[in-house]
Amino acid sequence: MKKLVLALFVSLLGAGTYAQNLQTHYDMGKDRGFLTTTVEMFKPDKTGNTFFFIDMNYGDGKAGDVKGVSLAYWEIARAFTIGKSPFAAHIEYNGGFGQWKSGPAGGAYQINNAFLGGFEYSKNAKDFSSGYTIQTLFKTIQGKNSASFQLTGVWYVNFMKGKMRFDGFADFWKEDNVFGTEKTQYVFLSEPQLWYNFNKNFSVGTEQELGFNFTGNPTKGFRINPTAALKYTF
Repeated sequence: MKKLVLALFVSLLGAGTYAQNLQTHYDMGKDRGFLTTTVEMFKPDKTGNTFFFIDMNYGDGKAGDVKGVSLAYWEIARAFTIGKSPFAAHIEYNGGFGQWKSGPAGGAYQINNAFLGGFEYSKNAKDFSSGYTIQTLFKTIQGKNSASFQLTGVWYVNFMKGKMRFDGFADFWKEDNVFGTEKTQYVFLSEPQLWYNFNKNFSVGTEQELGFNFTGNPTKGFRINPTAALKYTF
């Protein structure tokens, strides 16, 4: 669910405000069938903006028997606006951990610390009905890739007089991973979302997680994991 709130709240920059939301997703992907909650916050100020989100998975679906939180992951990012231009300097941290099953056959795993830095460009319609952000980042993944990169795109489109919203992000980065005996070097992850807004607080929608060589799948190649979701915007 990462970065989706950035698309939502870029439109609030002109109003000089901040917002946060809570999303609950039921993951309907193969062998998944678990809940994920996402807490997100975006806050602009005189020099730029701060964004963070925290993801938690509850249980590990049909393939395991974790009875509590099976994954905790967070990202925090800071953008420093360059003058009055649409460009900004960007720094970011990603990290987390997880567990599988319980008892003697269970165990835990880490999501290696990642540190990112670079630049971003944002463009919005005059009425903030649509917009996008593009990020070009240098990336260091502790213990894996000391010199890597990440390209990120974030977008949002409001239509039907604000009742419907299409938003999401797409990431492409270099990371060395192993799936069984096969090694991969590049990862793609995109999470487009479609929402129906009952009012300014409550929304219902869906997300399509599109992953290629993404360890969260956890298989080599391409996989789609759809969700059914609720969102409350504070």
